[in-house]
Amino acid sequence: MKPAAPALGGPTCFCRDCLHDLDLAARRCGECGSPRLVRHRALPQLTLAHIDCDAFYATVEKRDNPDLADKPVIIGGGKRGVVSAACYISRTFGVRSAMPMFKALALCPSATVIRPDMAKYVRVGREVRHAMQALTPLVEPLSIDEAFLDLSGTERVHGMIPAKVLARFAREVERNIGITVSVGLSCNKFLAKIASDLDKPRGFAALDQEEARAMLAEKPVGFIFGVGPATQERLIQRGFRTIADLQRADEVELMKQFSSEGRRLWQLARGIDDRRVVADRGAKTISSETTFENDIRDFATLEKLLWRLSEKVSARLKNGELAGSTITLKLKTADFRQRTRSQSIHAPTQLAAKIFAISREMLAKEIDGTSFRLMGTGVSALRPGSQADDTDMLDRRSAHAERAMDDLRKKFGSTAVIRGIAYDGPEKTAEEDE
Repeated sequence: MKPAAPALGGPTCFCRDCLHDLDLAARRCGECGSPRLVRHRALPQLTLAHIDCDAFYATVEKRDNPDLADKPVIIGGGKRGVVSAACYISRTFGVRSAMPMFKALALCPSATVIRPDMAKYVRVGREVRHAMQALTPLVEPLSIDEAFLDLSGTERVHGMIPAKVLARFAREVERNIGITVSVGLSCNKFLAKIASDLDKPRGFAALDQEEARAMLAEKPVGFIFGVGPATQERLIQRGFRTIADLQRADEVELMKQFSSEGRRLWQLARGIDDRRVVADRGAKTISSETTFENDIRDFATLEKLLWRLSEKVSARLKNGELAGSTITLKLKTADFRQRTRSQSIHAPTQLAAKIFAISREMLAKEIDGTSFRLMGTGVSALRPGSQADDTDMLDRRSAHAERAMDDLRKKFGSTAVIRGIAYDGPEKTAEEDE
């Protein structure tokens, strides 16, 4: 395989710790002695990156409690909850995100379990996001802890190639924010995302299109993003088991069999991805959900829990200066069947009272003797918070009263003002915010 030629005048190897330029064959930095080097013949040409915070929730908790640094940590709650995140030590025991807590604790009984603190994670995620936006305006968030960045045309601004800018960014995040990130650098989104998974945690990997084709060949077709179990089964039935099978296929023939999806598969199998980085996409939904320790069918108990979830969603909307005009209720029955109900409203809201009132109406229609193991509520169709709740006098009065209570809580603590419906605390639950 012929390597890609480097751009004139750009370094093909440098030290991640001191950014000193090195020979491509170097094994350690001649300036600081670090073995953490970035090397690739196409390095000066690669400008699109995927940045992923390492085991984000768990890393934030370890940052705030250094005694946990060398211990297995699981973010989650309750025996019937699920794992929100697991540190890398916990992962060596087989613990994974979305795994039931009882199974995670059976695999790693020595783990320290911490209830998720979404408000804290959002604050830290916002710090990282602001640091990204200082590098380039083209930042496309994928979640609270990962994003794509396009650094095309920024070399003159920063005085160095994008690879060095990203290495400096990773170093400063670790120093200033106290968490680590992994960086994948390539020529497009698909390959940048693959690269960021190659060297975790605290990693940096570069990947160009030519070498990616050989690396992808042995992977199963399900490795391609967007290929779920059903699509994978269809592909296998037609003789496409590995990406190499797709690479050998004719583009027109794939399009005949799979329509526009066939063209997408043909391109991605070759490492081709023409999607652009779209800035300021932001969150699509603000939500909060809880898994119960015991199944609940009683409306009064569910109602109390729903109020608390509505308050959490409202707090996140207000902190993010957002409002939304679609409210969604999520329920999961004791036999794991999911019910999702949504209702749109005339004006965007960020008020707990309105989120609760509409969610409560939807909940009341689902009370039919069924036992539920999970409930959540969320707000979507998000807009700036300045557009919230200004359509009628009732909304304005409700907003005024609620924000007055918010001010009291900020001054005297979260328990300074408690709505009557939430006063008698319900049984313990395992909370999971999104």
